Formats: sequence, structure tokens, C-alpha cells
Amino acid sequence: MMKLKVITFSALFLVGCSQIFDKHIEYVPVKPAAFPLLHAVGMAPISLQPGESESQKILLAMRASKLEAYRELAEQVYGQRIDSNNSMQSMVAGNDQFATSVQGVIRGARVLKTYAVDDAYITELELDFEQVYHLYQNVYPRQTIKSIHYY
Repeated sequence: MMKLKVITFSALFLVGCSQIFDKHIEYVPVKPAAFPLLHAVGMAPISLQPGESESQKILLAMRASKLEAYRELAEQVYGQRIDSNNSMQSMVAGNDQFATSVQGVIRGARVLKTYAVDDAYITELELDFEQVYHLYQNVYPRQTIKSIHYY
């Protein structure tokens, strides 16, 4: 009985000792080979904006065109969700419904130009993925293992 206790204790001691060793892991940042440069254009009609004066309508059109440009960038980065619903009765197509949506976060976009043409206000945006890469490297560094040293 005592022999069994000694063997069990020795086995547990040896298994426990194997976790005493420490390791040092070296990481290297992973940088993509190329960075795309995306462009988006947003437009909004000035005369259809709610407002009492022309300057209020222009300000609202500026804002709407900027939001439209950001939506277009989000479509390019994340894609567009399309939901479809159709019905059929007596083998005749009935009610067709489509809904689209975009969801995402755009960081690092830069406004290139904002200008009015006739009754439309236009905003041009640019998204440089190299800048996005550097923004995310500060928060969520993407790395790979360079080497592991055991002590």
C-alpha cells in the first residue's frame, strides 16, 4: 500500500514538474502585400431638403451626401445584405418585396471634395486601407509567431 502511494506521488510530482519550464514567444507583425484605395461618391438633392432657407437646405444636403458616401464605402468594405420575399398564387407571381441594408464601421476615411452641381450636393470620400491597417495595428495588432524559446 505504501509502495502504491510512493509511485502515485512520484508520478504526480513528475507531471507537475513538466509545467515548471517557461517559454518565451517572439512575434512579428503581419503586413499585407498591397493595400487597396477605395473611392465613394454621395449625392443629395438640395431643393428636396426640409428647411426654411436655402442655406439650411444646403447644409442638410451636405450632410446627406456625406452620409450617402459613407454608406457606399460600407457597401464596398462589408457588402450589402439583400432580403427578398415573393408570393405566388395559382402559379401567378404576386407580391415581390426587396429590402437592402448595410452595416459596418468605417474608420480612416478622408473627404476629398465637397461641392454643389446644379441642384445636387456631392461629397467624394477616399478610404486608404494602409491607414486603416495602421489604425487597427494600434488596437488589434495582427502578428505571427517568429520563434519559441523554452527555458
